[in-house]
Amino acid sequence: MSRANESGNHKARKAKRSCRLFLVSWLPDFLLIFSCIPFFLIHSSAAADVVIGSKKFTESYVLGEIAKRSLTNAGIPAEHRQGMGGTIILWEALRGGQIDAYPEYTGTITQEILKTDRASSLAEIRASLAKFQVGITEPLGFNNTYALVMRRSEAQRLGIRTISDLRKHPELKIGFTHEFLARQDGWRPLRERYALPQQNVIGIDHALGYSALANRSIDIKDAYSTDAKIEQNDLVVLEDDLRFFPKYEAVFLYRLSTPANAIAALRRLEGTLDQKRMIRLNAEAARTKNYARAADLYFERGGESRNSVGESFLHKLARWTLRHLQLAGFSLLLSVIVGIPLGIVASRGGPTGHTILGFASIVQTIPSLALLALLVPVPFFGISVRTAIAALFLYGLLPIVRNTASGLQDIPRSLRDSAIALGLSPIARLWQIYLPMASRSILSGIKTSAVINVGTATLAALIGAGGLGEPILSGLDLNDHVTILEGAIPAAVLALLVQWFFDLLDHVLIPKGLRL
Repeated sequence: MSRANESGNHKARKAKRSCRLFLVSWLPDFLLIFSCIPFFLIHSSAAADVVIGSKKFTESYVLGEIAKRSLTNAGIPAEHRQGMGGTIILWEALRGGQIDAYPEYTGTITQEILKTDRASSLAEIRASLAKFQVGITEPLGFNNTYALVMRRSEAQRLGIRTISDLRKHPELKIGFTHEFLARQDGWRPLRERYALPQQNVIGIDHALGYSALANRSIDIKDAYSTDAKIEQNDLVVLEDDLRFFPKYEAVFLYRLSTPANAIAALRRLEGTLDQKRMIRLNAEAARTKNYARAADLYFERGGESRNSVGESFLHKLARWTLRHLQLAGFSLLLSVIVGIPLGIVASRGGPTGHTILGFASIVQTIPSLALLALLVPVPFFGISVRTAIAALFLYGLLPIVRNTASGLQDIPRSLRDSAIALGLSPIARLWQIYLPMASRSILSGIKTSAVINVGTATLAALIGAGGLGEPILSGLDLNDHVTILEGAIPAAVLALLVQWFFDLLDHVLIPKGLRL
């Protein structure tokens, strides 16, 4: 045997011993660590009998808190999933059973859910909703119609009092919420009814629109007539002189399968909130940055739960972090289980390998919010934790697949030849030689995937999946930087801890001979 072959065999034997150590320690330990993610995290942390949803604006948050309190005061365990998104997301969540009730408006029901342009009575709306196994309460007592608002000083300077007056000022910049831009009772039909000439129209978050008005980035935005920010920001509501907007009487929609005592608790809210009182509650939420405290005002007036204590920040932080770990941890586990085998196949090249890497790369280019939206209408997913985990799983595949494939492809040819010379089967070569040699690259891919998942998981709050995105969305609605940081800082710290944890694993799990 030549000296080169002896040297090759010596290297192979050394690698084989290292790999046996790897198989005995690294792989079982690695799987054990990830299997130790508490199984209960796969499921919702709440055991509520009734789940209340709300849209992503202050009044909906407050009404959701009022509904939750009404249920808990009646002895019914309830959960409030705040700021789940727009109309269609909440409606689909209700129909799919992810939530049991949520606050809605009659105009939105007829225009956006039932897709009808004609005015419908409450009895007609109730009959139509029953076909979807959905019920509706009587109105809560106020009409929160859409409105166009602008700075009072600017309206007075230009002599604008009605929406029709906007025809004379095509230069005005408009910022509407994305939902209003797409609604059947939104910008396009409004522009046609009033023959408005404005072309400089952008989509903007509802809360950020008020800041944009204040700094003169826009001149006009859509608002809700009960929004306390109209008065707080010294804005004027333009008169709807052609009576374009229908009535938007506040109600609660609920699943007909909801327990009768829960429905009764919701119906006790009927006719108890007039417009002035709702504006006051919205103002309290904006002032205190606390929706539960705003809901307290409602119950104090009714003589109920005067001394209720809201959830402490530490308790909320623990709840947000636990759900965030659920989303990021379980999706990462799935990415590891699926990504490593795909990376092994991709390392062999050919059409199959290129297809796998191409698919993982394409998924990575899809904006995370768009990926969530694409999964919502897919059967089995809907508005749920499953959808968020599935999206994060797909997002986490590319680093693991790519690093596994590149780690295997970078193994020297001489070592591969030595493994063959030892007479090892292809499976034995893979498990005893190749995977251990690529372990550092594989672990690096898993670390990258973990950090990505921790950051991206904040978007899961947009579909009511919770996590550290909850305070971020709430802070955006309230235009409160402190509330935003309550979610952003823990998410950043969690990402750093995850990176540190994997750096530690690199020293603990990677065989000593394979470390740099």
